[in-house]
Amino acid sequence: MNTLIIGGSNSKQSINRKFALYAGSLFSNSTSEVYDLSQVSIPLFSVDLEAALGIPEEVLLFAEKIDNTDFIVLSLAENNGSFNAGFKNLIDWTSRIKNRKLFGEKSMLLMATSPGARGGASVLETAKNIFPFMGANIKGTFSLPSFYQNFSDEDGITDATLKQALQKIIDNI
Repeated sequence: MNTLIIGGSNSKQSINRKFALYAGSLFSNSTSEVYDLSQVSIPLFSVDLEAALGIPEEVLLFAEKIDNTDFIVLSLAENNGSFNAGFKNLIDWTSRIKNRKLFGEKSMLLMATSPGARGGASVLETAKNIFPFMGANIKGTFSLPSFYQNFSDEDGITDATLKQALQKIIDNI
């Protein structure tokens, strides 16, 4: 299985990229590619800009990565209860590509984490409700609360109950 790993944040220090990488590593018999949103520079979406310039090349490349994968692991950052602006801009642009559903009917593990106790629950709930209309086949969802207390770069999820819960979701995918 070829997996596309996405941290839904344009921060260079994204905890959601770290978390998505970790979750992606838990899949057996999988090769993975990381899409690093912090390395992407696209203009703020507007219909006027789209009419003047067309779809940016970076957006077309992102859509191609989705088309060429079997599975998506996506962990969303939550900014003020919603999507990170960089990620939202990327999906706004990608949704404008003619004759496609944004996520291409690909299977997806949808997650979120944050430093807070709710673990990005608001953005996760929003995505869980709207992503199927954008062509995501969501196979499981998971929220990791209090990232800095429950995650380490060396061990991944440090809380045994949370670690087991994520592994169970992955085993059932």
